[in-house]
Amino acid sequence: MALSVPLLAEYDDVSTRPDSGITIPAAAVDAIIRRLAMVAHKQQIYFLWRPLLPDPKDDMVLEVAIASGSSHIVTFNRKDLRLASQFGIVVLPPAEFIRLLP
Repeated sequence: MALSVPLLAEYDDVSTRPDSGITIPAAAVDAIIRRLAMVAHKQQIYFLWRPLLPDPKDDMVLEVAIASGSSHIVTFNRKDLRLASQFGIVVLPPAEFIRLLP
């Protein structure tokens, strides 16, 4: 998994919003965010592809995927990331991605 500092900050922001739908305790969410920061590849972004997607926050996801040479983006938000295919990146929901794993 690849992350940039701005994308990790976005994950942190979204996960702490009252309307996020996240029902686990805030301490658990914080632990997950910290773990992501520890295990993910920290990708520097040297070229911005913005604006390309309808939501500028989605552009951050695509930029990390392009810069890191990722083959897949795993998300529930497939429709807003359709243009990833122009870069040879497959967008899949988590359940489909898990089925690809050995």
